[in-house]
Amino acid sequence: MLRRIIQIDEEKCDGCGLCATACHEGAIALVDGKARLMREDFCDGLGDCLPACPTDAISFVEREATAYDEAAVMAAQVAKAMGEAKAAGCPSGGCPGSAPETLRAAAEAAVMAGGGCPGSAPSSLQEQRPVASAGTAADGGAMAASASAAAAASAAQPSQLAQWPCQIKLVPVTAPFFNGAKLLIAADCTAYAYANFHQEFMAGRITLIGCPKLDGVDYSEKLTNIIANNAIESVEVLRMDVPCCSGLENAAIKALQQSGKFIPWAVITIGRDGQVLDRRP
Repeated sequence: MLRRIIQIDEEKCDGCGLCATACHEGAIALVDGKARLMREDFCDGLGDCLPACPTDAISFVEREATAYDEAAVMAAQVAKAMGEAKAAGCPSGGCPGSAPETLRAAAEAAVMAGGGCPGSAPSSLQEQRPVASAGTAADGGAMAASASAAAAASAAQPSQLAQWPCQIKLVPVTAPFFNGAKLLIAADCTAYAYANFHQEFMAGRITLIGCPKLDGVDYSEKLTNIIANNAIESVEVLRMDVPCCSGLENAAIKALQQSGKFIPWAVITIGRDGQVLDRRP
């Protein structure tokens, strides 16, 4: 079929490999120190690789080419992920650290009436942190008081993470915790910039975090599938006031549009000083 596809000028290519990294479909690889289009059916013709190339060795052409095969791309991505998990020492079923798990129900059941979770009691922490023998009695008292204060603060501010995993790249497309969920899609830096992140934004929501700059991924396709295939009640996007965070916002808005659903949504921008700068719509 006649379609748009990339071509690579090997004379200009310096073999940096940035295009292969930018190609989410895995259509490009380095061969003998040069980038090469390995699978025509893996190239979607969108050109994420173009801006990554520092030597302008990649361009679009219209030519006869094999049709883009999305199913084959997804199968290859799954196979690659399983291979990486196996190489990391995870069992064949995938890494146990990415297994879906609902957390809040178990956490709430563990809270004792008026006493909080026994695992966060001050006495427990004091017993586990003995005073160093070289310290004075005053030092020991200060350390115990500090441990007690830290434990009390922990008990007063329980985690509001409702599910695991929370990374956008790791979370499954469908899971029980998505049913009836209020979805928080947050840039990972927001949790560090905004002091009361758990209580004000995560409480009562399913939280997905990511960094469009460091992850190097277009989240829109996965977010579209999550919104389209689950009973999501609302979507709130939390981003920083830096240009790279626009990738997260754009992906979420694109996902909402492509899902075909009309869901209440908002975008909140956090400043680097920890203040809420903007809230839309």
